[in-house]
Amino acid sequence: MKSLKAALLQIMPTGSQQGNLEKGLKWCKKAKEMNADIAVFPEMWNTGYCIPEDINVLKSTAISPDSSFVKEFAKAAAELEMAIGITFLKQHSPLPRNTFCLIDRSGKTVLSYSKVHTCDFGDEKRLTPGSGFEVCDLNTGSGTVKVGAMICYDREFPESARLLMLKGAEIILVPNACPMEINRISQLRARAYENMLGIATVNYPSGQPDCNGHSTAFDGIVYKPGQIGSRDTLIIEAGEREGIYIADFPIEEIREYRKNEVHGNAYRRPREYSALISEEIREPFIRDDYRR
Repeated sequence: MKSLKAALLQIMPTGSQQGNLEKGLKWCKKAKEMNADIAVFPEMWNTGYCIPEDINVLKSTAISPDSSFVKEFAKAAAELEMAIGITFLKQHSPLPRNTFCLIDRSGKTVLSYSKVHTCDFGDEKRLTPGSGFEVCDLNTGSGTVKVGAMICYDREFPESARLLMLKGAEIILVPNACPMEINRISQLRARAYENMLGIATVNYPSGQPDCNGHSTAFDGIVYKPGQIGSRDTLIIEAGEREGIYIADFPIEEIREYRKNEVHGNAYRRPREYSALISEEIREPFIRDDYRR
């Protein structure tokens, strides 16, 4: 497999789930016309990342993976022969989950992931955190690539991407809904660098509350044969406007790079990392709103 073309759908929600469905399908077709292998949506597309304070209203906007909303994207994936990474507020008890589903080009869901690191200091305190990070094999027609997912705040914890790398991920897809500035973008650059993998982040454009576009993709390849010194791993950084931004990941090069370079899992010493799995929290990091 030489490359993977990911369409970053940096688009505005319409204000209704039906409108988001229709607009999402339209933009998936545009992505296919741009020869994308996969189209990825920003965070919680079915609601436009809306988390009502009223719990009953919140629950009423949550949907099942078997809902017509998700099924329509599965149908589109099969018709377009293009994978689709759809995001939505998922029905769950006692509270909904912020969820990403990766549908392959045959219309089959091959990965379902719910946000582990919910923003409990904000509106996401009304959501249920997910559990675990998983990786799937995504068949693109030109080959198979191992894909994992993080959602927004997950990227701020190095463990998220590290676990996905350890499980074999070559590409991590990151639906997002927040202002992307130099420090958050730098986090993504670092996650790609230290794990030697590609990362594609999809944000809402400017005009969506608390968002500013700047969807990005990094290939994680810091050194290339014949080049002196290190290189910027950035493939693309979008501006603030609505649009489709194509990130072409050099999968063959990423795989060759991982065989020879020193990052990732080559020289780790896990026996020295026992504190990483401790749940003890000490000052100055104690927060009253933290949920175990």
